[in-house]
Amino acid sequence: MARVHVSFLGLSLSCILAFFFFSKLCFCFNPKHLNFSTITTHWSSAGATWYGSPDGYGSDGGACGYGNTVSLPPFSSMVTGIGPSLYNSGKECGACYQVKCTKHQSCSGKPVTVVITDFCPGGPCVSDTAHFDLSGTAFGAMAISGEEDKLRDAGVLEVLFARVACDYSGKGVVFHVDQGSNPYYFAMVVEYEEGDGDLACVDLKEAGSTGSDKWRTMQQSWGAVWKLDAGSRLQPPLSIRLTSQYSGQTLVAKDVIPDGWQPGATYRSLVNYL
Repeated sequence: MARVHVSFLGLSLSCILAFFFFSKLCFCFNPKHLNFSTITTHWSSAGATWYGSPDGYGSDGGACGYGNTVSLPPFSSMVTGIGPSLYNSGKECGACYQVKCTKHQSCSGKPVTVVITDFCPGGPCVSDTAHFDLSGTAFGAMAISGEEDKLRDAGVLEVLFARVACDYSGKGVVFHVDQGSNPYYFAMVVEYEEGDGDLACVDLKEAGSTGSDKWRTMQQSWGAVWKLDAGSRLQPPLSIRLTSQYSGQTLVAKDVIPDGWQPGATYRSLVNYL
């Protein structure tokens, strides 16, 4: 399995600028020193609601573009929509948080981990400083065993939340090719990034390309979807380079998109951040 390294060498200027812009927007200290797996958990207050079916996964992927994978391991329906203050125009898709409730008689007080997979655009999601619109499954997971329905009947809850490192137990990063992709236009959803969970920059390299200047910067299309208008026929296999948003780690999935790739197909890498 490839090893991860922290480096800005060889990154495109736009990638470096994106990394520093988003890190400084959310944290007022050197982002290279931030590691969610080692920092002390800091709890803040937020509102919480739930949507979809009581034991469901909210919606099919929602605004992040993960599709029905949100109901399957490793997400396993433990997902959430998020208000504008944390959604950050889709840059936070894939980020992991712990949430817990303590002020209702059915609250267990134990934290549960959820992944941002959707956007909540109105109501308390906008009026609250921070708001989690959890799947029915995730909301019920905050309850004392056997009192999940009582907690879901409580309406809007006050909860505590904290940003944490994503941990998918050794699962590799997955790339799901968008149905609209073709030899001249490539788009994909990136899933299961450990550590930060979200991305500042994604780059693509074609077969036969050598040197740091051969990486082509992809654009965030929406949510967790990244795209490249190539302008000429792409030459697979394609390598993908990911740059995490806050720690600045780079990760390369070499030749992960094979020759003969297909729109709608999913390609699994052997690399991840942790």
